[in-house]
Amino acid sequence: MDRAGLAADVVRRMAHVTAALRHRQGAAFAELGITPAAARALYELDPDRPLPARDLAERLGCDRSNVTALVDKLEQAGLVERRTDPADRRQKTLVVTVRGRGVRGRVAGVMSDSRLLAGLTDRELDTLRDLVWKVSDGGCPEPCGPE
Repeated sequence: MDRAGLAADVVRRMAHVTAALRHRQGAAFAELGITPAAARALYELDPDRPLPARDLAERLGCDRSNVTALVDKLEQAGLVERRTDPADRRQKTLVVTVRGRGVRGRVAGVMSDSRLLAGLTDRELDTLRDLVWKVSDGGCPEPCGPE
C-alpha cells in the first residue's frame, strides 16, 4: 500500500474509533438522561466556581444561543441553576446543584472510560498518545487565539 492509501486507511480507522467512543458515551449519557452536548457542558462547569454562560460558550467553542438551550436542559434536569452574580447583579452565573455534582462525576467517569483501549500494552498506549497528539497538532488543529 502506498503512503496515500495507508494514510487514508488510518483516517478511516480513526473515524471508526471516534464513532465507537461516541456510541458508548452517547449510550451512557442517555442512561443519565442527558445528551452528549449537555454532558460536555456540565463537565466544563466547575462545581466550586459559578460561571457566566458566555464563559461556558467560550469553553465549548460555540455560540451563546446554543449554550442557552444546553443550560435550559441542564436546569430542567435539576443539574444546574442560574443565579445572580453577587459581584455584578446584572449578570447570571451557572451553579452546579448537588444533584448536578453527582451526575457530573458520573459524566467524568464516562469520558475517561478506557475499556476501548484495554487490549493495548503500556508501551502501545504511550505511542498512541504521542501519535494522536502529533496528528492533532498538539491538541489544537484550528488556529488558537489571535495570530
